[in-house]
Amino acid sequence: PVAIMIPNSKTASQYSISDASILYECNVEGSMTRLMAVFEDWKNLEKVGNIRSCRDYYLYWAFEWDAIYIHYGGPFYIDDLVGRSDTQNINCIDYGKASFRDTAKNSTDNAFTSGSLIQDAINHYGYPLTYRDGYSDATHYQFAGSSEPNTLEQYSDAINASKIDLSPAYPVTNCYFIYNEETGLYDRYQHLSGDSDGPHIDLANNKQLAFKNVLIQNTYFEVRDQKGYLSFQCHDTTRDGWFFTNGKGIHVTWEKTSDYGATRYYDDNGNEIKLNTGKTMVCIVEDGDTFNVDDKSIESN
Repeated sequence: PVAIMIPNSKTASQYSISDASILYECNVEGSMTRLMAVFEDWKNLEKVGNIRSCRDYYLYWAFEWDAIYIHYGGPFYIDDLVGRSDTQNINCIDYGKASFRDTAKNSTDNAFTSGSLIQDAINHYGYPLTYRDGYSDATHYQFAGSSEPNTLEQYSDAINASKIDLSPAYPVTNCYFIYNEETGLYDRYQHLSGDSDGPHIDLANNKQLAFKNVLIQNTYFEVRDQKGYLSFQCHDTTRDGWFFTNGKGIHVTWEKTSDYGATRYYDDNGNEIKLNTGKTMVCIVEDGDTFNVDDKSIESN
Protein backbone atom coordinates (compact mmCIF):
# COMPACT_ATOMS: atom_id res chain seq x y z
CA PRO A 1 0.00 0.00 0.00
CA VAL A 2 0.85 3.68 -0.20
CA ALA A 3 -0.06 6.35 2.36
CA ILE A 4 -0.56 9.90 1.10
CA MET A 5 -0.75 13.10 3.16
CA ILE A 6 -3.78 15.20 2.21
CA PRO A 7 -4.88 18.55 3.71
CA ASN A 8 -8.33 19.05 5.11
CA SER A 9 -8.59 22.81 5.01
CA LYS A 10 -11.28 24.88 3.33
CA THR A 11 -8.95 25.42 0.37
CA ALA A 12 -8.02 21.75 -0.08
CA SER A 13 -8.77 20.12 -3.44
CA GLN A 14 -9.30 16.49 -2.51
CA TYR A 15 -9.19 13.89 -5.30
CA SER A 16 -9.49 10.09 -5.06
CA ILE A 17 -9.74 9.96 -1.27
CA SER A 18 -12.89 7.82 -1.52
CA ASP A 19 -10.66 5.12 -3.07
CA ALA A 20 -8.64 4.82 0.15
CA SER A 21 -9.24 1.69 2.20
CA ILE A 22 -8.25 3.44 5.43
CA LEU A 23 -8.44 7.17 6.17
CA TYR A 24 -6.73 8.67 9.20
CA GLU A 25 -7.55 12.09 10.64
CA CYS A 26 -5.62 13.95 13.31
CA ASN A 27 -5.07 17.50 14.46
CA VAL A 28 -2.06 19.47 13.33
CA GLU A 29 -1.11 23.00 14.35
CA GLY A 30 -3.89 25.58 14.54
CA SER A 31 -6.51 22.91 15.38
CA MET A 32 -6.76 22.08 11.68
CA THR A 33 -6.90 18.40 10.83
CA ARG A 34 -4.88 16.61 8.18
CA LEU A 35 -5.74 13.32 6.50
CA MET A 36 -3.60 10.32 5.60
CA ALA A 37 -5.15 8.08 2.98
CA VAL A 38 -3.97 4.47 2.77
CA PHE A 39 -4.50 2.95 -0.69
CA GLU A 40 -4.22 -0.75 -1.42
CA ASP A 41 -5.15 -0.46 -5.10
CA TRP A 42 -3.45 2.70 -6.37
CA LYS A 43 -1.87 1.90 -9.73
CA ASN A 44 -4.79 3.11 -11.88
CA LEU A 45 -5.49 6.34 -10.02
CA GLU A 46 -5.23 9.33 -12.35
CA LYS A 47 -5.20 12.19 -9.82
CA VAL A 48 -4.61 11.87 -6.09
CA GLY A 49 -4.23 14.61 -3.53
CA ASN A 50 -3.67 17.32 -3.18
CA ILE A 51 -0.48 16.39 -1.34
CA ARG A 52 0.75 18.24 1.73
CA SER A 53 3.59 18.01 4.19
CA CYS A 54 4.49 15.28 6.66
CA ARG A 55 3.94 15.21 10.40
CA ASP A 56 6.06 12.55 12.05
CA TYR A 57 3.25 10.88 14.00
CA TYR A 58 1.54 9.95 10.73
CA LEU A 59 4.63 7.99 9.76
CA TYR A 60 4.09 5.59 12.65
CA TRP A 61 0.56 4.88 11.40
CA ALA A 62 1.92 4.38 7.87
CA PHE A 63 4.58 2.01 9.22
CA GLU A 64 1.98 -0.36 10.62
CA TRP A 65 0.66 -0.96 7.09
CA ASP A 66 4.22 -1.16 5.73
CA ALA A 67 3.04 1.58 3.37
CA ILE A 68 5.24 3.73 1.16
CA TYR A 69 4.66 7.22 2.59
CA ILE A 70 4.12 10.11 0.15
CA HIS A 71 4.32 13.74 1.25
CA TYR A 72 5.40 17.22 0.23
CA GLY A 73 8.21 18.10 2.63
CA GLY A 74 7.58 18.90 6.27
CA PRO A 75 9.03 20.62 9.39
CA PHE A 76 12.41 19.63 10.82
CA TYR A 77 10.68 17.46 13.42
CA ILE A 78 10.32 14.77 10.73
CA ASP A 79 14.01 14.64 9.79
CA ASP A 80 15.19 11.81 12.04
CA LEU A 81 12.27 9.53 11.25
CA VAL A 82 12.22 10.24 7.51
CA GLY A 83 15.99 9.79 7.41
CA ARG A 84 15.95 6.29 8.88
CA SER A 85 17.22 3.62 6.50
CA ASP A 86 14.03 1.58 6.91
CA THR A 87 11.66 4.48 6.10
CA GLN A 88 10.27 4.13 2.60
CA ASN A 89 9.06 7.60 1.74
CA ILE A 90 8.60 9.70 -1.37
CA ASN A 91 9.16 13.40 -0.74
CA CYS A 92 7.70 15.22 -3.73
CA ILE A 93 10.09 18.12 -3.11
CA ASP A 94 13.17 15.90 -3.32
CA TYR A 95 11.85 13.95 -6.31
CA GLY A 96 9.84 16.41 -8.36
CA LYS A 97 8.72 13.80 -10.90
CA ALA A 98 6.54 12.21 -8.22
CA SER A 99 3.90 14.95 -8.49
CA PHE A 100 2.37 17.44 -10.89
CA ARG A 101 0.69 20.81 -10.56
CA ASP A 102 -2.91 21.21 -11.61
CA THR A 103 -5.83 23.59 -11.25
CA ALA A 104 -6.92 23.81 -7.62
CA LYS A 105 -8.65 26.14 -5.21
CA ASN A 106 -5.42 28.02 -4.47
CA SER A 107 -1.76 28.08 -5.43
CA THR A 108 -0.64 26.26 -2.25
CA ASP A 109 -2.87 23.21 -2.53
CA ASN A 110 -2.19 22.30 -6.16
CA ALA A 111 0.28 19.40 -6.03
CA PHE A 112 -1.12 16.00 -7.03
CA THR A 113 0.17 12.58 -7.95
CA SER A 114 -1.05 9.55 -9.91
CA GLY A 115 -0.56 5.81 -9.98
CA SER A 116 1.96 6.05 -12.81
CA LEU A 117 3.98 8.78 -11.05
CA ILE A 118 3.98 6.79 -7.82
CA GLN A 119 5.26 3.75 -9.70
CA ASP A 120 7.99 5.88 -11.32
CA ALA A 121 9.08 7.21 -7.91
CA ILE A 122 9.09 3.70 -6.43
CA ASN A 123 11.35 2.59 -9.28
CA HIS A 124 13.57 5.63 -8.73
CA TYR A 125 14.09 4.82 -5.06
CA GLY A 126 14.20 1.06 -5.58
CA TYR A 127 11.42 0.33 -3.12
CA PRO A 128 9.99 -3.20 -3.36
CA LEU A 129 6.29 -3.83 -3.91
CA THR A 130 6.31 -6.69 -1.44
CA TYR A 131 6.12 -6.53 2.35
CA ARG A 132 9.50 -6.20 4.01
CA ASP A 133 11.19 -9.15 5.68
CA GLY A 134 9.87 -9.69 9.17
CA TYR A 135 6.64 -7.76 8.63
CA SER A 136 3.98 -9.90 10.28
CA ASP A 137 0.86 -7.70 10.37
CA ALA A 138 -0.31 -7.82 6.76
CA THR A 139 -3.77 -8.91 7.94
CA HIS A 140 -3.81 -6.06 10.48
CA TYR A 141 -7.50 -5.86 11.46
CA GLN A 142 -9.74 -8.79 12.38
CA PHE A 143 -12.90 -8.93 10.24
CA ALA A 144 -16.32 -10.48 10.74
CA GLY A 145 -17.55 -12.69 7.91
CA SER A 146 -20.00 -11.16 5.46
CA SER A 147 -22.58 -13.84 6.32
CA GLU A 148 -22.35 -12.96 10.04
CA PRO A 149 -21.58 -9.23 10.29
CA ASN A 150 -20.68 -7.64 13.59
CA THR A 151 -23.83 -5.81 14.72
CA LEU A 152 -22.45 -5.09 18.23
CA GLU A 153 -25.76 -6.42 19.58
CA GLN A 154 -23.78 -8.99 21.59
CA TYR A 155 -22.65 -6.15 23.88
CA SER A 156 -25.20 -5.21 26.53
CA ASP A 157 -23.56 -1.80 26.95
CA ALA A 158 -23.45 -0.92 23.23
CA ILE A 159 -24.88 2.53 22.56
CA ASN A 160 -26.99 3.74 19.66
CA ALA A 161 -24.93 5.88 17.31
CA SER A 162 -26.85 7.51 14.50
CA LYS A 163 -24.61 10.61 14.62
CA ILE A 164 -20.93 10.79 15.61
CA ASP A 165 -19.92 14.44 15.96
CA LEU A 166 -16.18 15.19 16.16
CA SER A 167 -16.70 18.97 16.25
CA PRO A 168 -15.50 19.39 19.87
CA ALA A 169 -12.26 17.56 19.07
CA TYR A 170 -11.80 19.02 15.57
CA PRO A 171 -12.98 22.63 16.10
CA VAL A 172 -11.95 23.93 12.67
CA THR A 173 -12.93 21.07 10.40
CA ASN A 174 -16.02 20.21 12.47
CA CYS A 175 -16.58 16.82 10.85
CA TYR A 176 -19.36 14.43 11.73
CA PHE A 177 -20.84 11.12 10.56
CA ILE A 178 -24.49 10.22 9.98
CA TYR A 179 -25.52 6.57 9.87
CA ASN A 180 -27.30 5.72 6.62
CA GLU A 181 -29.67 2.83 7.34
CA GLU A 182 -30.16 2.11 3.62
CA THR A 183 -26.46 1.58 2.89
CA GLY A 184 -25.32 0.52 6.35
CA LEU A 185 -22.52 3.11 6.13
CA TYR A 186 -21.55 6.26 8.03
CA ASP A 187 -21.75 9.21 5.62
CA ARG A 188 -19.20 11.91 6.39
CA TYR A 189 -20.01 15.63 6.57
CA GLN A 190 -17.98 18.74 7.27
CA HIS A 191 -18.94 22.30 8.06
CA LEU A 192 -15.73 24.26 7.71
CA SER A 193 -15.54 27.62 9.49
CA GLY A 194 -17.88 30.08 7.85
CA ASP A 195 -19.55 27.44 5.68
CA SER A 196 -22.85 25.61 6.08
CA ASP A 197 -23.01 21.87 6.68
CA GLY A 198 -22.34 19.73 3.67
CA PRO A 199 -21.24 16.27 2.53
CA HIS A 200 -17.51 15.58 2.40
CA ILE A 201 -17.03 15.09 -1.34
CA ASP A 202 -14.30 13.42 -3.41
CA LEU A 203 -13.78 15.76 -6.35
CA ALA A 204 -12.57 12.92 -8.57
CA ASN A 205 -15.99 11.24 -8.69
CA ASN A 206 -18.29 13.65 -6.83
CA LYS A 207 -19.02 10.93 -4.25
CA GLN A 208 -19.56 11.52 -0.56
CA LEU A 209 -17.11 9.78 1.76
CA ALA A 210 -18.73 6.87 3.60
CA PHE A 211 -17.34 4.29 6.03
CA LYS A 212 -18.40 0.92 7.36
CA ASN A 213 -16.22 1.31 10.46
CA VAL A 214 -15.34 4.39 12.49
CA LEU A 215 -12.62 4.11 15.14
CA ILE A 216 -12.05 6.89 17.69
CA GLN A 217 -8.58 6.64 19.21
CA ASN A 218 -7.85 8.78 22.27
CA THR A 219 -4.14 9.60 22.27
CA TYR A 220 -1.70 11.38 24.57
CA PHE A 221 -0.24 14.50 22.93
CA GLU A 222 1.99 17.47 23.60
CA VAL A 223 2.44 20.90 22.02
CA ARG A 224 6.02 21.15 20.81
CA ASP A 225 6.59 24.87 20.31
CA GLN A 226 5.07 28.33 19.98
CA LYS A 227 4.04 27.59 16.41
CA GLY A 228 1.70 24.91 17.74
CA TYR A 229 3.37 21.84 16.21
CA LEU A 230 2.08 18.74 17.94
CA SER A 231 3.46 15.38 19.00
CA PHE A 232 1.28 12.29 19.52
CA GLN A 233 2.21 9.14 21.44
CA CYS A 234 1.45 6.53 18.81
CA HIS A 235 2.93 3.68 20.87
CA ASP A 236 0.83 3.08 23.97
CA THR A 237 -1.01 0.44 26.00
CA THR A 238 -2.98 2.69 28.37
CA ARG A 239 -5.49 4.62 26.23
CA ASP A 240 -9.06 4.01 25.20
CA GLY A 241 -11.39 4.81 22.35
CA TRP A 242 -14.64 3.80 20.61
CA PHE A 243 -15.68 1.55 17.77
CA PHE A 244 -18.75 2.32 15.67
CA THR A 245 -20.39 0.18 13.02
CA ASN A 246 -23.95 -0.60 11.91
CA GLY A 247 -25.41 2.28 13.89
CA LYS A 248 -24.00 1.25 17.27
CA GLY A 249 -20.85 1.82 19.28
CA ILE A 250 -18.78 0.23 22.04
CA HIS A 251 -15.98 1.42 24.28
CA VAL A 252 -12.57 -0.06 23.43
CA THR A 253 -8.96 0.08 24.52
CA TRP A 254 -6.07 0.13 22.07
CA GLU A 255 -2.40 -0.74 21.99
CA LYS A 256 0.52 -0.33 19.62
CA THR A 257 3.81 -1.71 20.86
CA SER A 258 6.21 -1.39 17.92
CA ASP A 259 6.76 0.77 14.84
CA TYR A 260 5.57 -1.85 12.36
CA GLY A 261 3.11 -3.51 14.70
CA ALA A 262 -0.60 -2.94 14.10
CA THR A 263 -2.70 -0.85 16.44
CA ARG A 264 -4.98 -3.41 18.10
CA TYR A 265 -8.39 -2.58 19.54
CA TYR A 266 -10.04 -4.61 22.33
CA ASP A 267 -13.52 -4.64 23.82
CA ASP A 268 -13.98 -4.29 27.57
CA ASN A 269 -13.79 -8.07 27.94
CA GLY A 270 -10.26 -8.04 26.52
CA ASN A 271 -11.20 -9.57 23.17
CA GLU A 272 -9.89 -8.07 19.93
CA ILE A 273 -12.77 -6.46 18.07
CA LYS A 274 -13.92 -7.59 14.64
CA LEU A 275 -14.52 -4.90 12.04
CA ASN A 276 -17.00 -5.29 9.20
CA THR A 277 -15.81 -5.53 5.63
CA GLY A 278 -15.54 -2.08 4.06
CA LYS A 279 -13.73 1.22 4.43
CA THR A 280 -12.48 2.32 7.84
CA MET A 281 -12.05 5.82 9.28
CA VAL A 282 -9.59 6.28 12.17
CA CYS A 283 -10.03 9.54 14.08
CA ILE A 284 -7.18 10.38 16.46
CA VAL A 285 -8.52 12.49 19.33
CA GLU A 286 -6.34 14.45 21.72
CA ASP A 287 -6.35 13.07 25.25
CA GLY A 288 -8.92 15.01 27.32
CA ASP A 289 -11.02 16.17 24.36
CA THR A 290 -14.65 15.23 23.87
CA PHE A 291 -16.93 14.23 21.01
CA ASN A 292 -20.68 13.71 20.80
CA VAL A 293 -22.72 10.63 19.96
CA ASP A 294 -26.43 11.32 19.40
CA ASP A 295 -25.99 14.56 21.41
CA LYS A 296 -24.34 12.75 24.32
CA SER A 297 -20.87 14.07 25.18
CA ILE A 298 -18.11 11.46 25.53
CA GLU A 299 -14.77 12.41 27.11
CA SER A 300 -11.54 10.67 26.19
CA ASN A 301 -9.50 8.99 28.90
